[in-house]
This record gives sequence, structure tokens and C-alpha cells, in this order.
Amino acid sequence: MAVRTAERVSREVSDNFVFQRSRLAYVEAAGRIAGRVLEIGTGTGYGVDIIAPHAEHFTTIDKTRSDELPPMPANVEFCEAKVPSLPFEDDTFDYVVSFQVIEHIKQDRAFVAEVLRVLRKGGKFIVSTPNRPMSLTRNPWHVREYTAEELGALLSGFIHVERLGVEGNERVWEYYEKNRASVHRIMRFDVLRMQWWLPRWLLQLPYDVMNRLNRRRLHRSNRVLTEAIEMDDYRLVEVHDRCFDLFYVATK
Repeated sequence: MAVRTAERVSREVSDNFVFQRSRLAYVEAAGRIAGRVLEIGTGTGYGVDIIAPHAEHFTTIDKTRSDELPPMPANVEFCEAKVPSLPFEDDTFDYVVSFQVIEHIKQDRAFVAEVLRVLRKGGKFIVSTPNRPMSLTRNPWHVREYTAEELGALLSGFIHVERLGVEGNERVWEYYEKNRASVHRIMRFDVLRMQWWLPRWLLQLPYDVMNRLNRRRLHRSNRVLTEAIEMDDYRLVEVHDRCFDLFYVATK
């Protein structure tokens, strides 16, 4: 079986722990949006059918077009574009959503400024990103990860920020602890702590391969648990350090 990248969430069953959590962000956003909506970071497009029915017009952008993109509904437009610059006029959108993207962006302050620019007054930016205290190891695909306080500071140009996080139930925590033990077994060989000082580009391929193989091994040894996790096993709560992701809603 070919090794699929472990960085972009897929529907592969070994990704279920992350995929269901990622779907929750789209479902929660869908209940909050209306009008003209921009998504930054289409990925494989698994969130399009969740968001599109709630938007008058939905524009979704990514730096490349995935071969896995589904057919687009009539009110959806896909554009290839690279951030931080956004190819739209000022005050264009009622909502901007971006999930698991901002941690990849070097110029994060410029990115947030662009989001502010294209939002209409009173518009909202809905953003999710990993919660740094819950990361099990360095992810070399991420330029940085944020604590709750750091993401709040980054969004300080908005007039109001609702600070939420994604929490899991006992089933989610059981999987997380098994994953943590597995990662610890792998990382014990990194006696020189190279993951923390080698350049990101050098670590990306080994990380990607080991992450994918680890998820598949966990699935083989914990098939029932891995496949049993559902979106409803996650929920939004007031943010705290043991949330898996940050989920902030910032108003212009």
C-alpha cells in the first residue's frame, strides 16, 4: 500500500481520530456562517458539502488543487492562491474560515491582517489550529504551534474573540494515550533530541512516513477503538490546556 501523506487529514480509517475532530470544526462553523464565505485551505475538500449549504456563495482557496476534490455545488468556487496575500477586494466576505492552516504560515501576522481586510465590518474569522501543549512531538510541517494565549494575542486586532477548544470523551482519550505511548517508543531512539534542532525540511519526510506507519500500526492493533471514534465524541468547550485544538471565533 502506498504511503499517503500524514499531514493532510484523509478519510483513511487510520486517520479517523484526527478526521472526526476535523469534521467537527466544519460542522460547528456551518451553524455560525451565512452570506458570502471564504475558506482558506481547501485540502481534499471534505468540508465543502458541510459549509456550502449554509452560504449564499462559498469561495474556497488552496495553493494547489487536490486530485481528491469532490464535484463543487453551484454556489461554490475553487481558486488557487497562496497566502498571506488574498486575491480579493476589501470588505468582500461575511465570514472567513480556516482550519488547521495557520500553523503552516510563516507570515502569520500578515495573514491575519489580510483576513481582516477582506472581512466586512461585523464579519467573523473562524479559525482552528493544534493546541501546542497537546502535541506529542515536533511537527516539522508546522512553522509554529500556538498556546491559547498566543493565538488570542495574534487575533488582538479583532474587536472580540470567542476562545473555544475541542475536547474529547473517554474513548478519544483512550486512543490518545495509546498514541502517546507509541510515539514515546519511537522517540526514545532520538537520544540527541534531533527533532528539536534539525531544520524542518530535513525532518518532514521521515516524520511523514513514521506518522503514517504509526497510525496504521495503531489501527491494526486497536481496530475497534480506532474505527469507533465518531465526531460526537468531540465537543467545543471554553478553551483549556488539555483541548486538542483551539477553535476561535474573531469578530471584526
